[in-house]
Amino acid sequence: MEQKPDAQAHLKPAYEKALQDFDRLPDSANVRLPVVAALHGVSTVTVWRWSAAGRLPAPIKMGGVTAWNVGALRRAMSAGAGAVAAAA
Repeated sequence: MEQKPDAQAHLKPAYEKALQDFDRLPDSANVRLPVVAALHGVSTVTVWRWSAAGRLPAPIKMGGVTAWNVGALRRAMSAGAGAVAAAA
């Protein structure tokens, strides 16, 4: 796994809060790219690669904003590293 040093170092306050509250977010919530990258400790480019490869769920588009569903991310994380992620 490609590790990005201190993946949380440059998060905006809203993204930092979403990352800190990830375990309390409902499965129906959505998070943006920087949160997904920080959650996995990888670069944003790696998140896109993993999504394309099926290792992470595909993002959804909402009015020009790209986000990942929290429930789908949790299922992918519980499936284990390298597993094909189930889409929401």
